[in-house]
Amino acid sequence: MAKVIIISQARLGSNRFRNKILKKINGKTILQIHLERIKKSSFSDKLILATTFEKNIESVINLSKKIGVNYFQGSTSDVLDRFYQASKSSRPDYIVRLTSDCPLIDPELIDDIINFSLKNKKDYVSNTLIEAFPDGQDVEVIKWSAFEKAWEKAKSKFDREHVTPFIKNHSSFMGGQLFSSLNYSCENDFNHIRMTIDEELDLQAIRILINHLGYQKDWLTYTNFIKNNEQLFKNQQIIRNEGSKNKV
Repeated sequence: MAKVIIISQARLGSNRFRNKILKKINGKTILQIHLERIKKSSFSDKLILATTFEKNIESVINLSKKIGVNYFQGSTSDVLDRFYQASKSSRPDYIVRLTSDCPLIDPELIDDIINFSLKNKKDYVSNTLIEAFPDGQDVEVIKWSAFEKAWEKAKSKFDREHVTPFIKNHSSFMGGQLFSSLNYSCENDFNHIRMTIDEELDLQAIRILINHLGYQKDWLTYTNFIKNNEQLFKNQQIIRNEGSKNKV
């Protein structure tokens, strides 16, 4: 059986919405909601929260301990290295990248994409090569050997900060030759639906979803609620991945 480690990245600093993962909805922080949902994945026994040494990061670490999730502290800006250092001692076969500003990530979707990856044995599998799932349901599965190669070869600040663009851009799906890759497809196009938190309006949207549907619904139930109640969600016009598209 392949050894799989799930790693979710978490920091407090954000140019647009600082401390967003510590904002609360009905008594639970965004980070807590995120981690508790991941823990329902059948692969969550090897879950690591990859965080930083920022000021006041103790609040993130204490929450991780409270929930029973292992944590690792590494570079704030070189997130690729943070992932590598967090997982290298375990020498997994695959790592799974998640981000903590996606509180409603679906554990069943995580499992489906991991199993799809294990079956196809590609270097990189995700549902983001074609962005048809809602923003906030991104799952990336990377073969360890490929991840280690990316850690060695990726040099730009952008590639180090955003972890996987080097792999994506040099993958077979994009016409590259360094990495084999495959997209996990969605039957419909929900690219315009947002369930991530980059701005205050996003937090308001997640609060609406949780107040109406609770913490435990699947991604499609949340998606359909947004589609059928668009007047409630003022964040849906925000450009997807706007921050990561500004190369710095």
